[in-house]
Parts: sequence; structure tokens; C-alpha cells
Amino acid sequence: MSANKKKRMQVFAELYEFNEQLILNLKFARNPISKVAEPFTYIAEIMNGKCVLDGKDGEFISEYTVNLGKSDPLSQIDYLNGRKQSLTKYRDESASDYKRYSSLYVKIFFMIGVLAAVLLA
Repeated sequence: MSANKKKRMQVFAELYEFNEQLILNLKFARNPISKVAEPFTYIAEIMNGKCVLDGKDGEFISEYTVNLGKSDPLSQIDYLNGRKQSLTKYRDESASDYKRYSSLYVKIFFMIGVLAAVLLA
């Protein structure tokens, strides 16, 4: 469970950073999307058509990627700037979920360890 929360946090953090890099790329460099996606672990997988998250998150990612590279640079910049707010929301939400649940799991396993020590003593 905690691994899923961590992966979700990492995917949305990468997606947000990729969005920012793509905006800069469209404004100045104009490199192919695949080159911009190279440094990102999950983005390269997403661009190759692999589904890295399930459910509503996976749908959001597929809706985001379906329009990438389909229009002129000015339209792409407008599209990416429009998606920035929703990406920020998903990134912040996934980070807070991970922080909240990861500490919960640490506490639960600590309590299980204490319980096991008491039972063995």
C-alpha cells in the first residue's frame, strides 16, 4: 500500500516537472518530446504507452498525454499552461497522501514489533 502511494507521488512529481520542461522546450529549444522525456523514469514509460497508474489517475495521465505533440507550439504552450494547475493539485495531493500514510505504516509496524516483544517475553 505504501509502495503505491510512493509511486503515485513520484509519477505526479515527474509529470509536473516534465510539464515545466516541455513548456521551456517549446518556447526555446524545440527538441522532440522523447528527448525531453529521457531523464524521467516514469514519463518515458508513459510515452511508450505503458500504464503506470490505475483508475482515475491513469485516466488523467492518458488524457494529458493524448494531446502532446498534436498541434502547433503556441497551442501546446497554452494547453500545458492550462494543465499546470491540475498537475499541481495531483502532485500536492499525492505527496500529502504519501506523507500521511507512510508515517501510519511506520507506527503500525512499530506497534506490531512491541506486541511481538511483549508476547515473547
